[in-house]
Amino acid sequence: MPLDTSKIRAQFPALRRPATFLDNPGGTQIAQPSLNRMLAYLTEHNANHKGAFATSRESDAILHEAHAAVADFLNARRPEEIVFGANMTTLTLHISRSLARWLIPGDGIVVTRLDHDANISPWILIAQERGCQVHWIDFHPEDGTLDLEAMKATLEKKPRLVAVGYASNALGTINPVAEIVKMAHAAGALVYIDAVQFAPHGPIDVQELGCDFLVASAYKFFGPHVGALYGRYELLVQLFPYKVRPAPDTPPGKFETGTLNHEGIAGVLGALEYLEWVGETFGERYAEKHAIKYQGRSLRFKQAMSAIQAYEFSLAGALLDVLEETPPVKIYGLTDRQRLGERVPTVSFTFKGWHPRQVAEALDKENIYVWDGNYYALAVTERLGLEDSGGMVRVGPVHYNTVEEIEKFGEVLGRIRGSGS
Repeated sequence: MPLDTSKIRAQFPALRRPATFLDNPGGTQIAQPSLNRMLAYLTEHNANHKGAFATSRESDAILHEAHAAVADFLNARRPEEIVFGANMTTLTLHISRSLARWLIPGDGIVVTRLDHDANISPWILIAQERGCQVHWIDFHPEDGTLDLEAMKATLEKKPRLVAVGYASNALGTINPVAEIVKMAHAAGALVYIDAVQFAPHGPIDVQELGCDFLVASAYKFFGPHVGALYGRYELLVQLFPYKVRPAPDTPPGKFETGTLNHEGIAGVLGALEYLEWVGETFGERYAEKHAIKYQGRSLRFKQAMSAIQAYEFSLAGALLDVLEETPPVKIYGLTDRQRLGERVPTVSFTFKGWHPRQVAEALDKENIYVWDGNYYALAVTERLGLEDSGGMVRVGPVHYNTVEEIEKFGEVLGRIRGSGS
């Protein structure tokens, strides 16, 4: 059956608030199964790791199941390829320190101007420390797409590592990451993918991508503030971990520092159980397509994310429609309706005569929540010449939003236009 937003919205307690949540690229609302898992953990299983008593064994079993669920969500080969941490930024900083030991002066590191700073600054820092060369890949300002010709030319220089985003958190662009991985591997480079912005919008298969590392944050896909990193097992085994003793010498514990946020990890499991429900309830039409490659929980995840992706095409189209109907608005990124498959429904714009913060504040008065600024995609706003003028306004629906909410947003934006700055 098609995705039923009334049934979906019933799974999110926060949506009882009389507000329109279009701030989702900064963090989605949390699903009830995730809340249930966290409460159950804290009241029934709360303990530290590897104790000789029941609650510790129960806690360890929940943490193992969460690793396994994320592995299935990303189609990793084994649970040991999943590392939990505070968030994508912290995990990337951590792994970058380990990867730095493999670099020597003169090695090349590729970053893009389309990325969140969390997938830029860690690599610049280790390049400075190790004497490496940073190669910047630009994007096309007219449509927000990555300059693939520049990527190809740079890869001819045989860099050691390519850091690239799956989707832009500022412009919504989905990068052709499978193609980039293939080109990078042919050049002898490792590939590190920031999938934070893509994870709530479409299916991910790390084996199909062939990437070496991929990282996401659960608070962007309907869970709590926890990050999860996929790393190819053979690479995680070889890498040196920066952590205190005592420590296991095998992944994932090898890279999971201190006592983890156990209740948060239980909440990640709950968020993924919610997505399983979406797949079972609304993803039947995608079962045959995916059953060729997936089964069990992995299949249900692919069904869920395919159903979500299809529904969100209507949200993206509606959002672009209302923005284009408001003349002072300038949209940044892809607007071609025939290319909606190349973007997530995250859309950024400027409003002539208004500072982005003023627009966000005016929308807030109507209980519509959006972001303004650079959203830590500093390289994007600098490249577009918008950093000194306050960046952009960012609107990002997800599958619990409705076309009616988008239309309401458009009506309010129209009134703002009429009120003057």
